[in-house]
Amino acid sequence: MAVKKNFSSFQELLDGCEKPVLVDFYATWCGPCQMMSPILEQVGAQLRDRLQVVKIDTDKYPRLASNYKIEALPTLVLFKNGQPTERIEGVMQAPQLIQHLQSLI
Repeated sequence: MAVKKNFSSFQELLDGCEKPVLVDFYATWCGPCQMMSPILEQVGAQLRDRLQVVKIDTDKYPRLASNYKIEALPTLVLFKNGQPTERIEGVMQAPQLIQHLQSLI
């Protein structure tokens, strides 16, 4: 399941997770981002033992989006051991996304 979180430090969020974190950088006004919500729910449910899905609103955290050079929405960034290891821009269907992520985690 995707989680909407407020946090004081993004690094704190990453450090607090023992498994890889898939971050969905999105905006509430973004149509393709809305399409990704149910897809990420499926991904989170299927990979819950191996992955945590977190949604971050780029309008609320513009500096964070800038730090990770988020230019297109939605952008998914996979973090392992606190470091970005994979970046996916745009909408991807759940089966393809799950298959892609399974090869990385």
